[in-house]
Amino acid sequence: MKNVILKIKNWWAAHAPTKRRLIQLYSALLFNSYLKGYITGDIFKGMSKNLCTPGLNCYSCPGAVTSCPLGALQNSFSSSGKTAPYYMLGIIMLYGIIFGRWICGWLCPFGLIQDLLHKIKTPKLKKSRFTRVLSFFKYVLLVLFVVVLPLIYMLHDFPLPAFCKYICPAGTIGGAIGLLINPGNEGMFGMLGPLFTWKFALAVSFVVGMIFVYRLFCRFICPLGALYGFFNKFSLFGITLDKSKCISCGKCISVCEMDIHHVGDHECISCGKCVGVCPTKAISYKGSKIILPDSEIESAKTEEEKAAVEVKREKRVKLASRITALVLSAVLLFSLVYLNFFYDDGTNIDPDQGVGDTDEDSGDTEDDNSIPTGSKIGNKCPSYDLELVNGSGTVNIKEFRGKIVIINFWGVWCGPCKQELPDFDDVANEYDGEVVVLTIHTVTNKASAPEYIQTHFPSSKMLFAYDVPLTSEKDMYFHLLGGKSAYPRTLVLDEKGVIQAIFDGKATHSQLIDSIEAIRSESADTQ
Repeated sequence: MKNVILKIKNWWAAHAPTKRRLIQLYSALLFNSYLKGYITGDIFKGMSKNLCTPGLNCYSCPGAVTSCPLGALQNSFSSSGKTAPYYMLGIIMLYGIIFGRWICGWLCPFGLIQDLLHKIKTPKLKKSRFTRVLSFFKYVLLVLFVVVLPLIYMLHDFPLPAFCKYICPAGTIGGAIGLLINPGNEGMFGMLGPLFTWKFALAVSFVVGMIFVYRLFCRFICPLGALYGFFNKFSLFGITLDKSKCISCGKCISVCEMDIHHVGDHECISCGKCVGVCPTKAISYKGSKIILPDSEIESAKTEEEKAAVEVKREKRVKLASRITALVLSAVLLFSLVYLNFFYDDGTNIDPDQGVGDTDEDSGDTEDDNSIPTGSKIGNKCPSYDLELVNGSGTVNIKEFRGKIVIINFWGVWCGPCKQELPDFDDVANEYDGEVVVLTIHTVTNKASAPEYIQTHFPSSKMLFAYDVPLTSEKDMYFHLLGGKSAYPRTLVLDEKGVIQAIFDGKATHSQLIDSIEAIRSESADTQ
């Protein structure tokens, strides 16, 4: 029995997670604590989404409760608010000044994924002069995909988070795949195209590469790490080198798997491997000065006093570690319990029941009583009073019985939405008097809708309305009509208000025409 216990202890000593690994796990779970999202197939829409996680963590991940600073920065360039880019740059700079690339090594969820993949036992590609040169490639991507391309497209009034859209594997793995694997999102497969094929292939390549190359994405691709690297020298936390104790033995450089030139430079993620191998203890964490101020350290003169100071430091570090662990555990437990059992994000709404019409107020014939109200093809579309963008009152689809109605959900922040609007405008002109095109703007960037509409569609025959809360700020008409997380979404109703076609993603002019003509043909056959 003693031998078994001894073997268990030895195994645990060899395989127990380090403090860094535990903090990585805690932070990944905290930033993705909306586990219910993986069940509902929807993304979290609470107030915390206005905040940014320090590391790379896609906004569209079903479990994410915060935004990604890199994605938010790119989107801010196309925001109607002129101060938005400065706000996002300020947030990133604040994270950088406090933590630097310590975030990459300890708090980034995607960094944890890379660390775990690299643990798979295979031959590994060691760092070299080539990898050190390649590590500068992320700065090229930072300038081109995070700054230049979003700014160019901003001048053409088109939001383009270029890095997120064309490269970022976190968005593909955590966001796209995380949503697509849910059976409730089967409609999203119709939105996939060459871009998703490219992103999926790129993500697979990154995943495979991470197995053989330590932190491949972090070292060569990630613009967020490039940004934080600028602050490594000045950050409050991280790795520091006492040059007076350094004997230039090179052990720190040899044990580090990142492409550093010296301890604590712009490539250092403060993993701490170098701390343990330094023979003169010249390397330490910057945060240790908070645990034990310089004044106490410098006051020690004799060897006995220095030993006493070291003991005091160890005690304070242990106490601080325990307090931090308790606080993190409490925060994580609260977040998991509240978000998954008590928080209502609007996903409990049943779109197949809705707030539909009654015989008294809808004007429908008795023949329609058997048609259920819902959000699927063949259901009678639920109605609701929507505020018109021009402020002239409200609109309700019940008003258009006898006409074909196209309902389109869009937003000025959504590139595909803005691309398809001219086609909807053409349809409204071509079928004026017979087809009603009702475009409903999402609550996101609601204030920028009137100016955009006045600039691009000043005399359009389309009707522009706002999406409004049905019962709460999280409970929108978009959700009632079967919308999940993706915009745009279009529904085509026949003259009786029955849904005949649904398009998730950008609808083309030909698709709209085909849907209208199919309804007209069926109506002619029944007369």
